[in-house]
Amino acid sequence: MKVLCVDDALPIMEDTVTMCKKLPEITSVTGFTRPREAMEWLENHPVDLALLDIDMPEITGLMLAEHLKRKYPDAAVIFLTAFPQYAVQAIKLRASGYLLKPVNPEELEEEVAYARSRKPERPSDHIVVQTFGNFEIFVDGETLFFHRTKAKELLAYLIDRNGRGVNRPGIFAALWEEGLYDYSRQKYLDVIIRSLRETLKEAEIEEILEIKNGFLRIRPELVNCDLYRFLKNDPEAVNAYRGEYMEEYPWAIFNTESLSARG
Repeated sequence: MKVLCVDDALPIMEDTVTMCKKLPEITSVTGFTRPREAMEWLENHPVDLALLDIDMPEITGLMLAEHLKRKYPDAAVIFLTAFPQYAVQAIKLRASGYLLKPVNPEELEEEVAYARSRKPERPSDHIVVQTFGNFEIFVDGETLFFHRTKAKELLAYLIDRNGRGVNRPGIFAALWEEGLYDYSRQKYLDVIIRSLRETLKEAEIEEILEIKNGFLRIRPELVNCDLYRFLKNDPEAVNAYRGEYMEEYPWAIFNTESLSARG
């Protein structure tokens, strides 16, 4: 398990990190005393578990947990605090655990084991797709870089279609909305498709894209996607949805309405 520890008191943060390092199921642990730095770090570092002090200045542990859940819906959260009155808020966030300070090593071990046992079966985390909020795709925990922004949008659109094939005119109509699909635009779309294929090939995940008989589609079974888990009524994915879905793409509004209706 990859673990994040955040506590504005340096001695407590260091003690928590030390206790975590002694647990065999934890493979890495990173600590911060400043929540904003932790939030920035989370942009490119997915975690399985976060140990968060609740009462911190500017950005509280509750706020940090909400940010974490939006970005990594499957991450578990254990709150560490000296104030038991925060328990109600922690329960509302569906925290995996709740420990009062000073933290007892044995109790921490039990909470970590419980959080790990609650983690449901998932597709492989080799390829993780985030659609709630903004669209991102991660390969072995690293954000995938696209040479062309339109190639990234094309992949997002194929993810949105959940395995349903679409031909080139259909892609053009969705991604450009207006304009005649003439010869020059056909050629430009071919450039975008080729760029997407090259990006996937560089990341060694080209198998997620299928092109057959002029139709393109994503193979949903090969990716761990929050949207797909939401549609299967996965509790953590349902809890992670806050009405924000691929915010940067206008065509995503149609699925946003559908998801909100289901939620």
